Amino acid sequence: MGLNNVIYGAYERRLARSLDPREAPRHVGVMLDGNRRWARANGFDTVGGHQAGADKIKDLLAWCEQAGVELVTLWLLSTDNLNRDAAELEPLLRIIERAVAELAEVGRWRLHPIGALELLPDETAVVLHRAEDATAEIEGLTVNVAVGYGGRQEIADAVRHLLLSARPTGLTSGTSTFCGRYARTQVGSGASVADGRRG
Repeated sequence: MGLNNVIYGAYERRLARSLDPREAPRHVGVMLDGNRRWARANGFDTVGGHQAGADKIKDLLAWCEQAGVELVTLWLLSTDNLNRDAAELEPLLRIIERAVAELAEVGRWRLHPIGALELLPDETAVVLHRAEDATAEIEGLTVNVAVGYGGRQEIADAVRHLLLSARPTGLTSGTSTFCGRYARTQVGSGASVADGRRG
């Protein structure tokens, strides 16, 4: 065990003691991003960077569980990333498959895949569905595994759902018109809902 591990372990314990479970968020979303940059900065290849990120998922979930978080969303792979070069995408998909299968084997967390799974290779989708089935009865921390998600697609789907459910929920036609107009102008223009930018 190196000095960094000892120092990090002490820091982790100190931080955990300082957390007030009454103030813990109920839902934590984590975008596993920056693994390529981390890999370059630390002398690893891209695959090594992705694997290093995946190797921290169990620790992250344990920390969230310890803090009293009820739901974690892991944003692993966007639909935009499905357009990456096959030399990078294939190993990344295998890393995701292994990571999800290992999380299921732990038997500690309920896994729920989200995203456009139909856009994924069959073998990846099968691993995600098997993990969900294997952990369906587990109580406690729920983990959304977002693979094949896309911000614009998610917004368009949400607005479409809202419009389809407008009558039974009592939304007025004015609300539906506003939502429809917003979806066409904002989502269609490339606006970023998260930060309000266009383009």
